[in-house]
Amino acid sequence: MYDTIIIGAGMSGLAAGIRLAHFDQRVCILERHYTIGGLNSFYRMGGRDYDVGLHAMTNFARKGDKRGPLAKLIRQLRFGWEDFKLAEQIGSSIRFPGVSLDFNNDIELLESEIAKRFPDQVDGFESLCGSLLDYSDMDGGSPEFMRSAREVLGEHLSEPLLIEMLLCPLMWYGNAREDDMDFGQFCIMFRACYLEGFGRPFKGVRVILKNLVRKFRGLGGELKLRHGVSRIHVDNGNAIGVVLDDGTEIQGKRILSSAGNIETMRMCDDITTPDVAKAGKLSFIESISILDRDPKELGFDRTIVFYNDSEKFHWRLPEHSLCDSRTGVICSPNNYLYDAEEGNLPDGVVRITTLANHDRWCELPDAKYAAEKITQYDAAVASSVRFMPDFRSNVVATDVFTPKTIRRFTFHDNGAVYGAPDKQLDGCTHLPNLYLCGTDQGFVGIVGAIVSGISMANRHCLK
Repeated sequence: MYDTIIIGAGMSGLAAGIRLAHFDQRVCILERHYTIGGLNSFYRMGGRDYDVGLHAMTNFARKGDKRGPLAKLIRQLRFGWEDFKLAEQIGSSIRFPGVSLDFNNDIELLESEIAKRFPDQVDGFESLCGSLLDYSDMDGGSPEFMRSAREVLGEHLSEPLLIEMLLCPLMWYGNAREDDMDFGQFCIMFRACYLEGFGRPFKGVRVILKNLVRKFRGLGGELKLRHGVSRIHVDNGNAIGVVLDDGTEIQGKRILSSAGNIETMRMCDDITTPDVAKAGKLSFIESISILDRDPKELGFDRTIVFYNDSEKFHWRLPEHSLCDSRTGVICSPNNYLYDAEEGNLPDGVVRITTLANHDRWCELPDAKYAAEKITQYDAAVASSVRFMPDFRSNVVATDVFTPKTIRRFTFHDNGAVYGAPDKQLDGCTHLPNLYLCGTDQGFVGIVGAIVSGISMANRHCLK
């Protein structure tokens, strides 16, 4: 009998486990896969280390900062700043045809860029910044949360292109809804990307994951890999435990699931037909290119480039094709301000992410699937070099992951990276002792996922 059973060893599940173990709860984290992290994980291939998911940690904060989500998670999980040791971004860009806006971890740069490119929008942008509400706790209590972000932006800005450009990074890094986003989510992502900005550990996501696991196990928590949950057993209106894929039953006083809302409901044996229409649709394909030199030697010094090839930002499931490379994200982990003692990354790396159709990828036979990965890699790179120096002659190794890969590692319906559009902000379900954390609770990104685990553990599991 456990005090809390946690489904999923991603960032949110691990963080929740640490928080509860600090209070002497008996906690067990169950993970179907052979590794931790969910989409934000890592692997080794051809003698090289690859990150999956992590472009950057948003909500960057410098050592000693007292405010913000990163400071909160370090305090709540009792880590030290050196456990993350984040390097700041060099600088990122939003690139549309004929117009580029640079930004970094200081909002003044973005403000100055807007003043140069859109001088008549400066007052409106300042007004927008002043209107941003503090949704850091994501209680969703205000009706403003559900307003259309495009509608609110239109009340402050009269230039449609600037609206599209500001939305582009925020949707790419945390929006499950097509075309528009909730204003509350816009506020959270604006703070995460523009006000606080990006950072990365020198050794990537493995540093974060290994520290989380080490802390959890050091506090007596149990982590069971290859222990997938097939069913949540419900009796008399309460979740009383789980049944694993091999039939083993484990009992718990409460269950905290990071599997997603629809996915969790599907496991409950008192629900026969979960509403799958509410599942998210937006998924990605990512190509990873290993170069024979640092990207800066080719003239590419941007940490991240968010691009779009027309004045209207495209943010929809590509219904009639495998991928949509009209918009994308280009990231180079080389382009951070790493500590001089750490040196440089061993290889030059360029990662490109574009929108993709989960169902079409999963329908492909194995031979066709492998061939299409090559085809779509070429298409993504060809699209990206319109907005960065052409690096194709310097590629020495590649890898690609698709929505099928995402589904395998996260088990999210449709390979939806950011889960369902409608979030369960309080983490509650139809059962009084079954709760949600992670993507479908509402926080996104690495810092957001960790804070989600902490917040839901505090709110529901430490009574």
